[in-house]
Amino acid sequence: MEFSGAVLAGGQSRRFGQDKALYPYRGKPLLAWVLEGLAEASERFVVANRPYPIDALVYPDLWPGGGTMSGLHTALAQARHPWVAVAACDQPFLSRAYWRYLREHIQPGCLVVMAESKAGPEPLGALYHKSLEPLVLERLQGAHLKIQDLLETLPSVRLPVAELTPRFGEHLLANLNTLSELEALESGLDPLG
Repeated sequence: MEFSGAVLAGGQSRRFGQDKALYPYRGKPLLAWVLEGLAEASERFVVANRPYPIDALVYPDLWPGGGTMSGLHTALAQARHPWVAVAACDQPFLSRAYWRYLREHIQPGCLVVMAESKAGPEPLGALYHKSLEPLVLERLQGAHLKIQDLLETLPSVRLPVAELTPRFGEHLLANLNTLSELEALESGLDPLG
């Protein structure tokens, strides 16, 4: 199945202290790890409001100022295929096998395939159907920017994190918001506590 792969890198990395997409982790930038995980995608691109020295197209937000919702909208609008794998630039543990597993769980009528933790659905590291683009744009136009609220309204397949981590690793959905989280991970500690 052909699918698009989009990496959201539009944040300002305030808590990280520098552009985390370019921060080196195990010999290459975090962004490169995420793109590598999406290697089976028929197309891969980055949604960011600045250029990146990478071998992938970079698209700016089409509707700036809406955070993750803006990035999701741009990813869906720019994608050439019906399904779009959407990841954050600081999720280096989303492997090819993980994305394959999500694609294997697409069911008729669902619009999102995502992990779900005790805290609720995980909006990044998820598959979205391109047909959601008008609804996401409508949310942006109405300043309804909480992506969790959107996810609660959509027909979806939710895969429990408790079932995913034994298969794909305990840090699967970790997004590294601070330099100390990344340093803890590199030293073998649990970066999230």
